[in-house]
Amino acid sequence: MFTGIVEGIGEVKGLWREGDVMRLALEVPFEAKDVSLGESLAVDGVCLTVVGKKGEEVHVEVSQETLSRTKLSRYRPGTKVNLERALRLGDRIGGHFVTGHVDGVGEVVEVERLGRSSLMAVRAPREVLPYLAEKGSVALDGVSLTVNRIRGDLFWVMLVPFTLERTTLGKMRVGEVVNLEADVLAKYVVRYLNFKGGRGITEEFLREYGFL
Repeated sequence: MFTGIVEGIGEVKGLWREGDVMRLALEVPFEAKDVSLGESLAVDGVCLTVVGKKGEEVHVEVSQETLSRTKLSRYRPGTKVNLERALRLGDRIGGHFVTGHVDGVGEVVEVERLGRSSLMAVRAPREVLPYLAEKGSVALDGVSLTVNRIRGDLFWVMLVPFTLERTTLGKMRVGEVVNLEADVLAKYVVRYLNFKGGRGITEEFLREYGFL
């Protein structure tokens, strides 16, 4: 479990195949010696397991399923990534509960500078839309953000100066993609409504409850 409060920006130093999985060598913004084998690490919001270390590098393993559902298949040496270690007992929850299980990949369609902040518009895949709500939480590349507004398949988030400086979102450009994870509480609510009413998530339902 994570909070969406990124600890720092890391860099992909290498990647290679081992059977049906891919391994990433990451330069991390914290002491590699403090990271334990088997520990969970959120890489651009994707929960991955630490399987090795070499000097200041941490190695993680990526399954074929994860590669097909996230943007990790686009990584190359030199790619910058947001990193967060898993919650520990007693840690503060500064963002919202982020599981590290990405729901889909969105596309950045607009970045508007507003003083020192930026308003970013993202196109979400259809399967993610039912879980988004204005003023609700969403994780973009592992960063906990608040949904500012929703129009059709687009939603907007405000990026404050701290987020722009401390995460990769500050360098994001139109046409680039981001890993999306909707609030886990929203998923349970939708699941409950589907189970109880059997109505499902239809266009009529989305309009009735203000999603469209």
